[in-house]
Amino acid sequence: MAEFKQWVIPLNQKSQEVTPSGSTIEYEEFSSEIDVIGPLLYRLFQECWQDVELGHMVEGSVLELSFTEAPDLFVVYDGYLTVATKSWHMHLCVEENLGGPLCRTPVEQRQHRVIKRAALYRRSSTTGRAFGWGIQFWNGADERMMTLFLPSPYLGDDEDLLPEGKPRLEKLALYEELRSTYILGERPIPYEQNPLTRPYIAVCTSSRCNPSRNWQPTAEALKASLSEQGLDIPVQTTGCLEVCKLGPVVFHSGDRTWFTRATPKIAKQIVEDFLVSGEAIPGHHYPADATAVQSKSTRQPAEAS
Repeated sequence: MAEFKQWVIPLNQKSQEVTPSGSTIEYEEFSSEIDVIGPLLYRLFQECWQDVELGHMVEGSVLELSFTEAPDLFVVYDGYLTVATKSWHMHLCVEENLGGPLCRTPVEQRQHRVIKRAALYRRSSTTGRAFGWGIQFWNGADERMMTLFLPSPYLGDDEDLLPEGKPRLEKLALYEELRSTYILGERPIPYEQNPLTRPYIAVCTSSRCNPSRNWQPTAEALKASLSEQGLDIPVQTTGCLEVCKLGPVVFHSGDRTWFTRATPKIAKQIVEDFLVSGEAIPGHHYPADATAVQSKSTRQPAEAS
């Protein structure tokens, strides 16, 4: 894994789009690499969720969603970032979607789905007055993906228009922070590591897989063993992990390793033998010949927190 760099190298790429109504949209592009996109999305969805809306805009249709509290789930699995609240959830392809443990996604689709362009934007009226700020993503086919809407100084807390000549310019602080960090490279990314690529362990709870219905003892065994070993790796539950009828199924995101029939005893082995000592667990890797399975001599053991 490449070393994480806190300073973004500016792309210095600007473009302008004129809408049919005569207004303009100015785009300032930044890198779509995961070590740039990841911290930015973490900052917005985990720390500034109350200031951000997201949606999709196509001619004749606009979808906008807002947060009423911090997301319950924020995790990347097989290239897709999932952000879930109590009432809705979204998926955004931030890395190549390989297609589960068997890598079923064709190369062309992997390139099509993932974010390939990202830009901070500013909308201006025909008179030149800016009135909208946000972030736009495009996929590998240059199609518009998700749009993130940033605070506008012309709107109040209830999205009502503020009195003429009385904008709340402090609401531009988030836009200016992001521009300084990701467009101009004037300040560092505010994390020492990419929060989006932090390793985690997931336990499948899908009702479509009968053996996975008794997942609780496995999850508890993983948490207990990780604590005993002093490893700061979160354990979370998840839906289908694309390994059916072989549960309980466990996934380690750090090296894309799937484990099947992970009883509490095997869960303890996953931590002590695989994560700590770098040993394979015969009969429990999926697929059986997974290249992610490495011997102790080639695999880097996990580090204690």
